[in-house]
Amino acid sequence: MPRGARLDTPGTLHHVMVRGIERGAIVADDEDRQDFVERLAKAASATGTMIAAWSLMTNHAHLLLRSGNAGLPTFMRKVLTGYSVAFNRRHQRCGHLFQNRYKSILCEAESYLLKLVSYIHLNPLRAGLVGSLAELEQYPWSGHAALMGKVELTWQDTDYALRHFGRTAGSARKAYLAFMQEQSLLGRQPELTGGGLIRSAGGWSEVLSMRQRGERQFSDERILGSGEFVESVLGDVAGAVKTMVPVVSRQNEATSVLAEFCTASGLSAAALQGGTRSEAYAKARRILATRFVMELGLNHADTARILGVSRSAVSQMFRK
Repeated sequence: MPRGARLDTPGTLHHVMVRGIERGAIVADDEDRQDFVERLAKAASATGTMIAAWSLMTNHAHLLLRSGNAGLPTFMRKVLTGYSVAFNRRHQRCGHLFQNRYKSILCEAESYLLKLVSYIHLNPLRAGLVGSLAELEQYPWSGHAALMGKVELTWQDTDYALRHFGRTAGSARKAYLAFMQEQSLLGRQPELTGGGLIRSAGGWSEVLSMRQRGERQFSDERILGSGEFVESVLGDVAGAVKTMVPVVSRQNEATSVLAEFCTASGLSAAALQGGTRSEAYAKARRILATRFVMELGLNHADTARILGVSRSAVSQMFRK
């Protein structure tokens, strides 16, 4: 079944999950981690994206962000494309680094903001990368240290989360830490990593109970929130204002992706679109074709036209 189009508009809250392909590592050392974080900072500034929480693990990363005017796909492309090219070059590897399509769940801030902040920042503790909350305050690869005032990250909007815990920085951090201690005793909380009615309602038993009471709830796998929130989001996107980006816009986005990818890879965009058959260019076309179809939602014909190949060639890439 085709994946649903991404829901996005400036200011919406997203829980974004990025994973290494076949569960492989996306960072090998602190130099990689620093590179990834620096790209987050630059992309956030360039696109007006507000990052509320984040954690960088060995084979995946979590981001809690509010998208800017440039949109979530543009922000993620700026982070992931350059990083994957740099990682491959530095570690002398080739091929995909990330799963083809990052996961993003649009979240109801009023109900889930604080739970998501704690869930994301507790990842290093639950994974055993740190041994305690005290150690987590010194851990440089998540946003917890910034919320606790141990480091200053100008690109992380700490006020957005802290103002929900208290009126002053001191009282807010004290309440936030108490909340983190409370949440650290809970399990994996899989409801925070996806959308849909079962997750939003708190489990299948609650869904059954709602049905028995005759209650109707709207739901969508791309959204974590109440039925009323889902209904309002889907109502706002009526007429494909948000869920379906106009074809011309997606084609322009694909052209920009191609240019940035070629620049980062040291390839010629003209040569790529002109049919150069070397392995480097063939591989680049396969990577770009996947992104155009899976991330931007272009059809094979539009993808072929932008890459300078036949439609059957694009179809063959996916069959392989």
